[in-house]
Amino acid sequence: MNRKILASGNLQIQRFFNLDTRAYQEGALSSKVKELLGLVASLVLRCDDCITYHVIRCVEEGVSDAEFFEAFNVGLVAGGSITIPHLRRAVQRLEECRTLDKRHLSRRSTAQDR
Repeated sequence: MNRKILASGNLQIQRFFNLDTRAYQEGALSSKVKELLGLVASLVLRCDDCITYHVIRCVEEGVSDAEFFEAFNVGLVAGGSITIPHLRRAVQRLEECRTLDKRHLSRRSTAQDR
């Protein structure tokens, strides 16, 4: 869908997407920390699509379960009890990512054994 949106040729939309992409690149803060910050902000804003995106990116950045749950706690404290349903979905997405990761690693190791 992003390709379709960017293909519209709207300069302001393209600039915003570029700004968003650059905000999460390595800098004084690592990409890992920035993705965790994005996850916390998404929890507070109660944006499930954003939470899913940042959970996936955090997994890709190597965030541990302990780091996830500290970030979830910050989001819960900052956002209050209204974020609990979103926290539940975030944990569900994390479990799905971890399950997919295990399957992928298992397939890769089986393929290397051949």
